[in-house]
Amino acid sequence: MWEGGFQNVERRPAKSKERVFQVYGCVVTCQYMAEHKDPTKKFDRVDYYAHPEQYRPIFHEKIAPYASVIVNCMYWEGRFPRLLNTMQFQDLMRSGCPLVGISDITCDVGGSIEFINQTTSIDYPFFRYDPVDDSYHRDLEGNGVICSAVDILPTEFAKEASQHFGDILSKFVGSLASTVDILELPMHLRRACIAYRGALTSLYEYIPRMRESESEELSADVSNGRSNKKFNIQVSLSGHLFDQFLINEALDIIEAAGGSFHLVNCQVGQNANAMSHSDLEIGADDIVILDKIIYSLSLMANPEENLDLINRETNKIVLKVGKIQETSLKSEDVKRKTAVLLLGAGRVCYPAADLLASSGADSSSQFWKTFLENYAEDWNDVEVIVASLYLKDAEEITEDLPNATAVQLDFMDSEKLFMYISQVEVVISLLPPSCHLLVANACIELRKHLVTASYVDDSMSLLDEKARKAGITILGEMGLDPGIDHMLAMKMINESHLQERRVKSFISYCGGIPSPESANNPLAYKFSWNPAGAIRAGSNPATYRFEGETVKVEGKDLYDSAVRLRLPDLPAFALEYIPNRNSLIYGDVYGIGHEASTIFRGTLRYEGFCKVMGTLAKIGFLNTEVNSFFKNRTKPLFRDFLLELLKIRKESNSLSIGENDISDSIISSGLCKEKETAVKVAKTIVFLGLHEPTEIPSSCQSAFDVTCHRMEERLTYLTNEQDMVLVYHEIQVESRDGKHRECRKATLLEFGRMGNGKSTSAMALSVGIPVAIGALLLLTNRIKTRGVLRPIQPEVYNPALDLLQAYGFKLTETVER
Repeated sequence: MWEGGFQNVERRPAKSKERVFQVYGCVVTCQYMAEHKDPTKKFDRVDYYAHPEQYRPIFHEKIAPYASVIVNCMYWEGRFPRLLNTMQFQDLMRSGCPLVGISDITCDVGGSIEFINQTTSIDYPFFRYDPVDDSYHRDLEGNGVICSAVDILPTEFAKEASQHFGDILSKFVGSLASTVDILELPMHLRRACIAYRGALTSLYEYIPRMRESESEELSADVSNGRSNKKFNIQVSLSGHLFDQFLINEALDIIEAAGGSFHLVNCQVGQNANAMSHSDLEIGADDIVILDKIIYSLSLMANPEENLDLINRETNKIVLKVGKIQETSLKSEDVKRKTAVLLLGAGRVCYPAADLLASSGADSSSQFWKTFLENYAEDWNDVEVIVASLYLKDAEEITEDLPNATAVQLDFMDSEKLFMYISQVEVVISLLPPSCHLLVANACIELRKHLVTASYVDDSMSLLDEKARKAGITILGEMGLDPGIDHMLAMKMINESHLQERRVKSFISYCGGIPSPESANNPLAYKFSWNPAGAIRAGSNPATYRFEGETVKVEGKDLYDSAVRLRLPDLPAFALEYIPNRNSLIYGDVYGIGHEASTIFRGTLRYEGFCKVMGTLAKIGFLNTEVNSFFKNRTKPLFRDFLLELLKIRKESNSLSIGENDISDSIISSGLCKEKETAVKVAKTIVFLGLHEPTEIPSSCQSAFDVTCHRMEERLTYLTNEQDMVLVYHEIQVESRDGKHRECRKATLLEFGRMGNGKSTSAMALSVGIPVAIGALLLLTNRIKTRGVLRPIQPEVYNPALDLLQAYGFKLTETVER
């Protein structure tokens, strides 16, 4: 806005010699008055009000050099940095500051503007301050700045206005004082009554409670901040604590849960818009009680979203939580189990829950021997909580496990989610990747570690600073791919770098496929869970580097890019691979992007899989768009849909179609040139039952839906069948002078297992066991780095690989020179 209007500080115009008649008004908020003394920390208004001693003034640097007149209307206390002190002002004037006048509405003598050392009157509203010789003058003609500090400005209201207001107020006060029953007063007046009949009203009972907290709850060494409770934590509450009586609710929460509190610091807001701040030391004899208190206070800080905007702002608090301190007490400590929350009860969950829950019952196993001897100095049994949207699924996981509890939880129910997270030390999220962000934010707020097996995407990476400030670790990509593949790769790469060798080529293959005896269908592939994700992966574009050149493969061409593969160490496997998404990002992740001329990550399948899937895609079976075939058909048949896709005209309802008809149609339509592949595709279509005259479920509205439905029915593992997981890394390294070269290889080969009457897939093991190991390493503080991590640091992958081998994973490394 121009000429008498106002602008935000960020939009302050540059000084100009033109149009000097314009006046710019600038409203300055506290973030432009001070900054944190730690340059890595951003300005936080709540923290500034609570701990102003940690901030330095910047008004004299950011705003004052550009101001002609300063109107000071802010409330100030001595614990805050001054807006402008005498020395700062003297320096400004020596450097040519254009300031000519100051109107100090606050009239704080020696306050936020230090050189305002006197008030002025209505008759003589100004004085002149000369910063050169630090002198004060009544005339306005000399050097310096003109100051006004009239402390009785309200008296300038007309006499009639004051008389009118007084007349109304006197009647009101008389009526209020004569009230016999406080309950007869309107709510806003009742809330304003501090005392009634010689006692504090219920809303103001916090006053003696806060006064008495020190004498009742603290031991003799209270001056050192030590409570007589075993577990203690300091929290900062900010908000409209007193005018909205939120402090009552906070103290009730603490005492109702069995905790105690001590008032460390309290600053009351000086007007209706200002927030108040209280620092409390909360104590409890049981850490579960302390967790419950923090959880309940966190709910106060997150009011329901359906409240209107005004209520959300005035009826909420800002909560900052310190670290829990354990006090050594003479009484015998109560041993408490460590707790881990598993979110999601899918196939991956059981191996993780089984490993964690068996910590006390299976200490003789090689895994627990290795863990207890090398990684756990003082170990408690782990209590496992398995949470699922459907309680039955969680109960199936926990029914035979010691120290395991099943609970029903909709993760969108923030109150229950916070409650369960507050009860544990580590959370493992096995939910879909889109759910992790909500869980991660809850973990940050409650200061609990989080482990996932999913990729660390941009939204999760942005939580790094918040996680570090909260003192927690969010460990992502702790599964198979991503996960074990990272660990094997980084171990070889870092060892090569320590030997001063450069990585010239990095090639990685990973795949979850049936064991050879279970690959008993034309596609030589089966699904251990919903096939939709794996099928969609076949249309992802890919990028990699080969011998210095960047290669890009479009999603529609991915299956056609498959290459035959034979591994010398595993000659029995006839395999092929396709590129897996963007391999180049791992050049940066692994620290080899500047030195490796080849960076490739591929997905493994049995040979022939990609040609079949590529042809099915060309026929149209992988098309995700709603197909017009399903409109106006009450009972669509698989056979008719196949004929529609192959463009074969149906002559009668009794028409049947066999392998030869299908393969001939594929060849004649140009969808496939090789007879052998066409026959294999036809066998796959027949095996899946896509030629049968049976009804398609109404839930299928696209060709993709139909294909997924049939694959989920026909390509699942039987109870006596096993899958397998194969990871293969090969890196070429050379010495700095290029004279010495070697090839390093790492391999993981894992098959599904039978145990305790249950069959566990290799895929579930190779995802579930790593996330459980990640949780154990966090519980024992073996992972000390805080923030958002991948398992690419030695503090993660060295113990994790050691424990994977102790569990029974077949990990091998070889070096060829």
